[in-house]
Amino acid sequence: MKVPESSMPEEAYWESLFDIPLILDRLTIDGAVEHVAELGCGYGTFTLPVARRIRGSVFSFDIEPAMIARTRGRAADEGVGNIDVSLRDVLASGFGLASGCCDAVLLFNILHFPQPEELVRKAAEALRPGGRVLAIHWRSDLTTPRGPPMPLRPKPADARHWAEAASLMLTTTHELPPWHFGIVLTK
Repeated sequence: MKVPESSMPEEAYWESLFDIPLILDRLTIDGAVEHVAELGCGYGTFTLPVARRIRGSVFSFDIEPAMIARTRGRAADEGVGNIDVSLRDVLASGFGLASGCCDAVLLFNILHFPQPEELVRKAAEALRPGGRVLAIHWRSDLTTPRGPPMPLRPKPADARHWAEAASLMLTTTHELPPWHFGIVLTK
């Protein structure tokens, strides 16, 4: 699945657009979390910091071989060994993980896809009871330096519909300055 308007800019610029520690703190990604699935590893921008915080593994998926190679290379260079990166079209094939194996599934900057409920449903399949779908996206109420066109951007209010479609509960929304919002959907 290729998500529209998802081309990646230069790596250093991309990574300058996020307050990664703030995002991970507000989404409560810490040592209490064991296994995490991530849809769209990109450059490993979140993959590596998440892997350093959790006690288990990060199973990350992307459809771009160059992004997989970059994330694997960074993990090797930085000695982060709890990352498993795979080439996979999750929308077509699911996560390929045992049902209920993950504490969290990350859907970061990807819910502008035409069928976000389907992505959330696939994520929910991988969650254990009490597990969480953690999503962030570009805000639609202000001009941002990147992100899809405003009409394609989801809004925090859309999360209730995604949660219901996947039999999840919307538990929290967060402001993630300067450019993002976050949602937590719990199984």
